[in-house]
Amino acid sequence: MTTQPIAYPEDRDLIKFLFFSTFCLMVGTIHGVWQIQPPVREWLDSIGSPYGGPGHMIDPLAHAHMNLIGGVVTLCMAATYYMLPKITGVALWSRRLVFHTFWWTAIGLLGFYTTLMTFGVLEGNLLLAGDLEGMDEMHQLFKPVIATISTIMGVGFWVFFFNVFATIKKSYQKP
Repeated sequence: MTTQPIAYPEDRDLIKFLFFSTFCLMVGTIHGVWQIQPPVREWLDSIGSPYGGPGHMIDPLAHAHMNLIGGVVTLCMAATYYMLPKITGVALWSRRLVFHTFWWTAIGLLGFYTTLMTFGVLEGNLLLAGDLEGMDEMHQLFKPVIATISTIMGVGFWVFFFNVFATIKKSYQKP
């Protein structure tokens, strides 16, 4: 079996988006199965899932972000970066920003998921132990951590938006 050469070698940069999207969907589906297991579901319900309390950090927030941002949005970013030059007839405004889009978004999402899972479990255990003061201290630590990691993920989105809009603008300015 021979492999056909890729018509646009720069599109190989998008493989990491596809891999990451698939990885996130896999983690998200494992998470979904895990959270409906009776002992886990009982524990999550006892700490406020899905409507409030620490449980909502695990279900639905961590679960949804892994599936929607990691799985779906990352795939949409790859598809946009792949199709935009073909539709507009111009190269992407910046190939370097494709690199930045991926890494800022991926690092931000993995950090976001990890932060939600970690603090959800820690605060949930403190809640069940009746340690409301410890829970409040934990939540005070959570706020700057989640703000920082959300900002990292947000940078990935804004880099993507800029690159797409700059490419579209460039397409209307071509001779």
